[in-house]
Amino acid sequence: MNPFWFNVFLCSLTVFACPAFLHGMDWKNAGKKYEISNLCKFCDVLSTTCDNSGDCKSNCNITSICEKPEEVCVSIWRRNDENTTEETLCHDPAKKLYNFILDDYNATECVMKEKKVLGMLFYMCSCRQEEECNNKFIFPPVETTPKVPVISQVMLICLMPPLFIAISVVISFYFYRVQRQKRLNKEWEKKKKKKRTHGQLDCGEGCAIMIDDDRSDISSTCANNINHNMELLPIELDMQVGKGRFAEVYKAKLKQSTSEQFETVAVKIFPVEEYASWKNEKDIFSDINLKHENVLHFLTAEERKAEKQYWLITAYHSQGNLQEYLTEHIISWEDLWLLGGSLARGLAHLHSDHTPCGRPKVAIVHRDLKSSNILVKNDLTCCLCDFGLGLRLDPLLSVDDLANSGQVGTARYMAPEILESRMNLENTESFKQTDVYSMALVLWEMTSRCSAHGDVKDYDPPFGTKVREHPCIESMKDNVLRDRGRPEIPSSWLNHQGLQLVCAIIDECWDHDPEARLTAQCVAERFNEMEQMDKLSERSSSEEKIPEDCSVSDGK
Repeated sequence: MNPFWFNVFLCSLTVFACPAFLHGMDWKNAGKKYEISNLCKFCDVLSTTCDNSGDCKSNCNITSICEKPEEVCVSIWRRNDENTTEETLCHDPAKKLYNFILDDYNATECVMKEKKVLGMLFYMCSCRQEEECNNKFIFPPVETTPKVPVISQVMLICLMPPLFIAISVVISFYFYRVQRQKRLNKEWEKKKKKKRTHGQLDCGEGCAIMIDDDRSDISSTCANNINHNMELLPIELDMQVGKGRFAEVYKAKLKQSTSEQFETVAVKIFPVEEYASWKNEKDIFSDINLKHENVLHFLTAEERKAEKQYWLITAYHSQGNLQEYLTEHIISWEDLWLLGGSLARGLAHLHSDHTPCGRPKVAIVHRDLKSSNILVKNDLTCCLCDFGLGLRLDPLLSVDDLANSGQVGTARYMAPEILESRMNLENTESFKQTDVYSMALVLWEMTSRCSAHGDVKDYDPPFGTKVREHPCIESMKDNVLRDRGRPEIPSSWLNHQGLQLVCAIIDECWDHDPEARLTAQCVAERFNEMEQMDKLSERSSSEEKIPEDCSVSDGK
């Protein structure tokens, strides 16, 4: 064919075919097919020269295409005693990052915000829309405290004497009220004694007997006035799920008044002779400031006259108590710090004299802390229960009141100073230290069932077969006081970095010297630090980085 006519044929074909081709293309969605996600700086933890003031550039030289379209650019700046570091990454703002929610992810610039993290300065920012918007760190200006004028200083000095006098008057009035209250209490006790007839107290069914099952000592307690519920809740008992020294625990149905629906609750039933234990637990639960996610949620208390019983109605947890859970389950390292950290936080709240919000509260000691008095929630955290032997450390309590509180608890979990009857009654902190000793034994139980050390044996309580199933105080004295014995920590437990830290906590918590033990708050903080360390190591080992020269066509 002549080349000229061949070219004419090709042009004709183009004129007729191209409109049909152009008409068939989806131009509306074509741009979306080639749209790419955010471009962000993406580097692991690096040293940085950035200070937490003004603006500065990241040291990261790697640019990443975010894996998911919803992800945004994030920058993190840290400073502790040793060094200053930065970290850049992509992250989904719907998920937490280092326990924080990204609330500024729609910003076009990365403006740093300070976050509260224990033991370090911690800033975080997030942004989107602009490519590599996390390359530039923008720190807010540091607020400077204005200097106090000389006149103000003179005024402050002049006001100091009257302020000191006012404070002295307030303190004096407070101590006067405290002493007056003690005197009134003593007078009331004298009046009660006068009402005795033929050597018996005239208080009818209010008198009850509290007996410790590990010892033969018996202490009598007389009930005060009861706050009776006018209308009993519509509760149907289902099945018995536990039994203790003072009461039985049932799973029950709390019926809704407007429908056939019901809520599952737990009912702790005390017989009439255990009134004192019921009232003590009711009074502790009735403190609104006791409410905490790691303390059993309390609904109400009832006096069931028809059945001659006293009820405590609480939340129900289907996993049962910690001792049962550890008997049936082997736990992972993550499970261990969930259970151990929540136990420490619950005990720290119990011991604290203020709520997390800062409201004053009365510190409480459990005095019978053990794995069977700790419930496991569905999220695998602990909550404390069974406050029948609990003691409110009210400032009005005298040394005599504390001395009369008795040698109570379960012998296996008793601290050395309780076994030896050498408690420092002048310092209420000594009561908290006995709880910390018991917590150490519970942490040992958890660790013994953790798969991280690889040598998991059947569940055994602390001291195992060295003592009988329900040891007496004399038997525990031989082990804890005479032999200075503690449950064994095998060398295999120390091969795991996290378990090393837990074993160090246990060792410091069951120290023979009460004052050398950690506080529950300190234990909670150490578990929190372990959680942060785990998250950092998890990110550094699992996150994939994309270098700058990667092309979009490699399967993206």
